[in-house]
Amino acid sequence: MPSLLAIDLGLRTGFAVYGGDGRLRRYGSHNFGSATRLRRGVAGVLAEPTDLEWIYLEGGGSLADIWIREAERRGVSVRLVSAETWRRALLYEREQRNGDQAKRIADALARRVIAWSGAPRPTALRHDAAEAIMLGLWGVLDVGWLERLPDSLRH
Repeated sequence: MPSLLAIDLGLRTGFAVYGGDGRLRRYGSHNFGSATRLRRGVAGVLAEPTDLEWIYLEGGGSLADIWIREAERRGVSVRLVSAETWRRALLYEREQRNGDQAKRIADALARRVIAWSGAPRPTALRHDAAEAIMLGLWGVLDVGWLERLPDSLRH
C-alpha cells in the first residue's frame, strides 16, 4: 500500500505517515538539534516507509531544501504547503484567527484522527506532530486517497 509522509518542518520536526487507505499509520516528533544532524537524518526518516509515494512539507527555506533533495533522489513526489492552506480546508475561519488558537484546534482534531485511524494514543502530543497529522490528512484528501473528510472527523 502506498504511503504519504507529512512533515512539519523545523529542527524539531513533526511527522505523520498515512497509508493509501487514508488512515494515519504512525506519527511523532524528532529533535534533530542542528541542520547538520537533520541533513544526516533525513535519509533514515525517508527509508522507513518503503512504499513512500508522497511527501508533504509545511514550510520552506533551507530545511525544506534538505528534504526535497533527498525525496528527489528517491523519486518521491514532494509538495510544499503553507499552514494556511491546510487550515483553510480543515478549520473554521474563526479557528484560524491566530496561530496559537489554530494549534490548539489542530491538537484536538489530530487526536480525533488518531482515534479514527486506530493509531496508538499519545501520552503527550507535541504541536509539531499534531500539525503534521493535520497536514497529512489534508494531503490524503489532496492526492485522492480519501474522497472526503470522514464524518467522525468533521467538527
